[in-house]
Amino acid sequence: MKFSTKSRYGLRALFDMAYHSGTLPAQIKDISRRQNISPRYLEQIFQDLKKAGLIKSRRGPQGGYFLAKKPEQITVRDIILAAEGELYVVACTKESKGCKDRCEFDNKCVTQNIWREANNRLNEYFNSVTLKDLCNNGKELGLEKELDHRFMYFI
Repeated sequence: MKFSTKSRYGLRALFDMAYHSGTLPAQIKDISRRQNISPRYLEQIFQDLKKAGLIKSRRGPQGGYFLAKKPEQITVRDIILAAEGELYVVACTKESKGCKDRCEFDNKCVTQNIWREANNRLNEYFNSVTLKDLCNNGKELGLEKELDHRFMYFI
């Protein structure tokens, strides 16, 4: 299973926002620079994250994007679902009725239960990891926090 860059970059960007900005707005250019992600692509990803209610935006000189919830309330699963739309190891394990991805061995396949259990475990794990956990990992790794120069005052 491979996750697209949308979910991988979305996760990195939201971690960056939680770690470096906390509750303050973060600007695309800063996230882009720190995470080495194209600002244009980041804008596209942020539209999906915004639709999912994970981030909000504010216009103006002191504006930018900020988390819509506390870091401990946003899970890795939330971010992946916002970026990918769904999270399945194999399409034939989707629970929706009338799923067009069902194969000819549906409900007669010995491997289908393996894939379904893999989906369940993966979803449980991603649901158990929050942005706060990632921030704690960042601190343990010794990642240096970058101060936002927009809010620094010199006397």
